[in-house]
Amino acid sequence: PKLVLGNSVRQVLAAVESGNVDAGVVYTTDAKTSKQVKVAATASENLHSPIIYPIAVLKNSKNVSNASEYIQFLSGNQAKAIFEKYGFGMIK
Repeated sequence: PKLVLGNSVRQVLAAVESGNVDAGVVYTTDAKTSKQVKVAATASENLHSPIIYPIAVLKNSKNVSNASEYIQFLSGNQAKAIFEKYGFGMIK
């Protein structure tokens, strides 16, 4: 087997989808976006730190109200259903 490094998860996923490589290591959430790949193995959660995507309103934002409203939406049930569909969990 040969190891090829990609510049991003999306690049690795595209290489697997196109058949240019036999396998790739990507996030589960990225693999779930493709109908052309099959997850062959999943790393155990105790082998890595939790993957967290933070969100915040910047102090100097010109759109604090809109940004806060967007965060409220992303914290709601509609967004939760979409996140879960693609393999993301919600922090409480």
